[in-house]
Amino acid sequence: MALFSPNAVIKCIFFQKHGLILKLNPYLCRPKFGNFMLAVVKIAGQQFKVKAGDSLYVPHIEGKTGDSVEFSEVLMTDNDGNVAMGSDVKAVVTAEIISDLVKGDKVIAFKMKRRKGFRKKHGHRTQYTHIKVTAIA
Repeated sequence: MALFSPNAVIKCIFFQKHGLILKLNPYLCRPKFGNFMLAVVKIAGQQFKVKAGDSLYVPHIEGKTGDSVEFSEVLMTDNDGNVAMGSDVKAVVTAEIISDLVKGDKVIAFKMKRRKGFRKKHGHRTQYTHIKVTAIA
C-alpha cells in the first residue's frame, strides 16, 4: 500500500513557484505512521486534545508523582477516521503524573491612582500538574 500518489510525492519533495523549484516543503509530506487515537478530554474545566504519549501541563489536580489518574469526561474521540461525539463516547483517558506541582509564571496586578498616593501590588503564580497520557481506552 502506497502512502502517496506519484503526484503527491512531487509536491512533497519541492515547493514550486512559477516553474522554479525553490526548497523542500515539509508540510506537504507528513505520512501517517500507524493508527493513533485522538481524544478531546475535559480536565479541571479546560478542554485538551490528547493522544497516547502526549505530555502536557494541566491545572493542579490531586495526586503524587508516579500516580495514575483517569479522566472519564471525554467529549470526542477520533479512532482512524471514526469520530464519536457527545453521548456516543465511551472512552476513558488514563495518564501518569510526572510532576505533581509546577508553578507557572508570576502574574502581577498593580493598581495605582495618580496624585493620591494609592498603590497596591498583588501577584500570584498558577499551579499546574505535569502529566503524560498513557492510554485512551
